[in-house]
Amino acid sequence: MTAVDTPVEQTAPPSEQDIPRTARFFTLSNVSLLFIWAVLIAVFGLLTPETFLTTDTFRTVLAGQAITAIMALALLMPIAAAQFDLSIAGSMGLGIVLVATFMAKLELGVPLAIGLTLLSGVVIGLVNAFIVVGLRVNSFIATLGTGSILVAAIQWISGGQQIVAGIPQSFTDLGRHEVLGIPMSVVFMVLIAVVMWYVLELRQTGRYLYAIGSNTEAARLAGVRVNRLTTIALVVSGLIASAAGIVFVMRIGSASLDAGTPYLLPAFAAAFLGATQFRQGNVNVLGTLVAVYVLATGVKGVQLIGAPFWVDDLFNGAALIIAVALAVRSGRQKALV
Repeated sequence: MTAVDTPVEQTAPPSEQDIPRTARFFTLSNVSLLFIWAVLIAVFGLLTPETFLTTDTFRTVLAGQAITAIMALALLMPIAAAQFDLSIAGSMGLGIVLVATFMAKLELGVPLAIGLTLLSGVVIGLVNAFIVVGLRVNSFIATLGTGSILVAAIQWISGGQQIVAGIPQSFTDLGRHEVLGIPMSVVFMVLIAVVMWYVLELRQTGRYLYAIGSNTEAARLAGVRVNRLTTIALVVSGLIASAAGIVFVMRIGSASLDAGTPYLLPAFAAAFLGATQFRQGNVNVLGTLVAVYVLATGVKGVQLIGAPFWVDDLFNGAALIIAVALAVRSGRQKALV
């Protein structure tokens, strides 16, 4: 046999499965938001060190974005199951008005007021599920309509008047309390995030939700109870959004009628942007929280250097477009984007 005929042993490139899991996790594309976050901190720290790199700024961003993070967490289970929930702003707004009305006008005790408000979130989720699962209405249209109905309910219950008096001092004191220097709103956010992480990452429910989002019909044929899990996802979304309303009143001490609406776009931006990190193509808790605070850091930085007031909407809108574009490129959540 000549040298030309001698077979040459070829080495196949390592597949993704051959790469250690830790190495895959820390690839640049998988944790790019962390690098962007570090760059933002360094840039704004150099531009405005006397105001940006301060404890007050850190605490303001941390506490100020807790409710946004809770709202973003409310979206994770529906998005994982290839559903939208545009009613979360209305659920939060109704939660704000209900918990304040129960305490200030009906003089119910704090635990009962909180319980009834959370129950309203469950009811909203069940209504959404009935429309989406039972009537087979597209979730985008269904929850958009539900959200509009909730706005009407907010106006009806409140009589068009903000509630600024009568909320128990013990309730607002709880919202302003700190645990080891950490505001209670952040503590509530972390607790919700831990529960969501446990369900999505460690429980069979989470794996099934991701399977539904990847290919609904294939999941159904594999025996996954698609309708049941979709219902659970929408109920959990309404429940968490109502909890965000409760935390809002705890922290602010009053009930604003349109307080939920400004949180809708940032929540979606964070959820989709977070889906490009850590578990690319899948919404996940860690990515969502990082996305919330990356966006908040950018907004706070440009505000401190004198940017106009509309910079929040600019950042969040651009982030949502970029995140959805990246989701399309990854080939995940096709039913949504």
